Amino acid sequence: MVTTQLAGRDIVDERVLDAMGAVPRHRFVPESERSAAYEDHPLPIGLGQTISQPYIVAIMSQLAEVEPPCKVLEVGTGSGYQAAVLAEMGCEVWSIEIVEELAARAAVTLDRLGYGRIHTRAGDGYRGWPDQAPFDAVLITAAPPRIPEPLLSQLRVGGRLVAPVGDWHQELVVITRTPTGFERRNAFPVRFVPMTGEVRER
Repeated sequence: MVTTQLAGRDIVDERVLDAMGAVPRHRFVPESERSAAYEDHPLPIGLGQTISQPYIVAIMSQLAEVEPPCKVLEVGTGSGYQAAVLAEMGCEVWSIEIVEELAARAAVTLDRLGYGRIHTRAGDGYRGWPDQAPFDAVLITAAPPRIPEPLLSQLRVGGRLVAPVGDWHQELVVITRTPTGFERRNAFPVRFVPMTGEVRER
């Protein structure tokens, strides 16, 4: 997976490659999907949710440009796999999952694997985790129609937010907080499950 799907493409950050090699991806998918755990496509994890393909996890981690010690907010814990990769890169991660059953399942998996630097909770991630801000990076792993303002406000200056944005047409977006505002660039088209909750009421 690391050699052909990641290093064989455009994943050049050695810390990302090392982290992707260290995390046992098969532990984050249902037993029925484990034979495909290291293939380069998303897999169902139940409750209408998926674990992203390895390349997407790697490129989002690379675009975040975090270096230890780093604090990262993740909105959309899902299986817990992305959080585990970030933890292997030396980050402390605060991760929020709106589907309570998924949040509980991910917490158990991460605890069993010894990821004590990952803090999870069930809830709507729209307002982030303000009492732990500012963060060096914010990753959103479901697609909002627009970036929630509270998440931007929780970035430190120089920090990056990486997220899929849009409904029918989605782009992976990287937003960097500057001393005077925010800089945004689109990376490439993607397809994620939609972000739900308060973001749909705005």
